[in-house]
Amino acid sequence: MGVNDRDVVIGAATVIQTRQNTQETYLIAKANMPIAVTEQSSLPKVGINGFGRIGRALFRLLLEREDLLLVAVNHTAHSSEHLMTAIMHDSTHGRFRSGADLSISLIFRGRIIHLFSERDATKLDWSSANADYIMESTGKLTTKEKAEVHIKHGKAKKVLISAPSKDTLNCVYGVNHHVYIGKDDVLSNASCTTNCLAPLALVLQRAFGVETGMMTTIHASTASQKVLDGFSTKDIRQGRSAMGNIIPATTGAAQAVVKVLPELAGKFHGISVRVPVTNVSLVDLTVTLSTPVASKEALIRPFRAAAARRPIQSSTPHPDGPALAGVLGVSDEKLVSSDYLSSTQSSILDVDATVMLNDRTAKIVAWYDNEWGFSSRSK
Repeated sequence: MGVNDRDVVIGAATVIQTRQNTQETYLIAKANMPIAVTEQSSLPKVGINGFGRIGRALFRLLLEREDLLLVAVNHTAHSSEHLMTAIMHDSTHGRFRSGADLSISLIFRGRIIHLFSERDATKLDWSSANADYIMESTGKLTTKEKAEVHIKHGKAKKVLISAPSKDTLNCVYGVNHHVYIGKDDVLSNASCTTNCLAPLALVLQRAFGVETGMMTTIHASTASQKVLDGFSTKDIRQGRSAMGNIIPATTGAAQAVVKVLPELAGKFHGISVRVPVTNVSLVDLTVTLSTPVASKEALIRPFRAAAARRPIQSSTPHPDGPALAGVLGVSDEKLVSSDYLSSTQSSILDVDATVMLNDRTAKIVAWYDNEWGFSSRSK
């Protein structure tokens, strides 16, 4: 279902419209006016904590979902005008065609989206918005203890951290989501790079076996970097201008792959290189395979099969092999980074850029939208 200019509206005057053959009611209402909303209350209700790059991408993606309801957002915008601008306009992903701010809530397709502006997560009461599932996207509450604040204080049921976590289950959809059986109240969606790398590693391991893997992610700039030279408490080089430099950096993505594919322990390592583009990154993975591969076509074949096989909701892996439809893509086109902007896939194998040195050594190249693709898995 697409978004049109009447789906989300600015509070002005009372107007009620009902779309034919649906249960949705569209409202334009004055700020602070009591509003009756028609919604499918049985759907899972979701809240977003944090309205940075991932939070905003999640906001747009979740509003398109018909199998759940986005009911609350916690942001730290200075004013409703700032929030409205963040919703409506994005330098990377473009203009959101409709948007509204009623100071205390938004209305989208007849649904109230409650707004919080609270830096102290212990003061958030998600239950007041009936939010059961929280997307934790501040980048700060990345441990189980910290993320559980949404459950203990906010009365939510479960929390998904949109960042790697050292002490929670790290789930990469299509790779190890089958290990989650509902018992964990807090889990992590790992990182954008891990979500790109893990599907590649899974296919290679299942098809040929992997002896070693060395990864470099050519990574787009992120909000934590400096526009001009300054200082970084994390790393000296991270204090340099993101727009004028290629900056080597550390990444935990290669080690994180071991959390979702334990059989690769001790076999993977990697680095990140930050480059001056605003979005879309690339994984360069050099692997030594356990069994010889006769040709590049034979190397690519299991990736094509996995990309066509749909994941199943089961406590065991797909019986026919890696099932990564919608997660893994295979591109035979000679494209560049901007062509993959807003791609919803986690990992897109570049066939032309992938090369073999010999029958056991190959360089696998894959693209990923480090914001949109990652957020598509978080939802």
